[in-house]
Amino acid sequence: MGKQVLIVDDEAHVRLLIERLLEDYEDDGVQILSAADGNEGLQKIRDHQPQLVFLDIMMPGMNGFEVCRVVKQELALEDVYIVILTAKGQKQDAQLGSDAGADSYMTKPFSPDALLDLTERVLGL
Repeated sequence: MGKQVLIVDDEAHVRLLIERLLEDYEDDGVQILSAADGNEGLQKIRDHQPQLVFLDIMMPGMNGFEVCRVVKQELALEDVYIVILTAKGQKQDAQLGSDAGADSYMTKPFSPDALLDLTERVLGL
């Protein structure tokens, strides 16, 4: 099975933006999945175990911290690299993300180059 990236964000334009940034990797066999909220995101992580997840914090239902905690602590999916995306550049968010088991942290609006660099590093492209 090829590499998979999951984008979990309740804002459709953010999902679309990241999908567009990553679409060139589809030529390398990378499958791009997306989810509109935390519950759907968690289900897709369970079903597909993507190598990389871009996870928004503020979402209806389950927030990004809760999804991250379940993935890392309850499911113990260490091979799923989670990047917390937040509009808030507050240190406490970074700390909460880290406490929940997030591997990395990006503030919106994020730099496309930083997102691509991180994707290539995590997926080994």
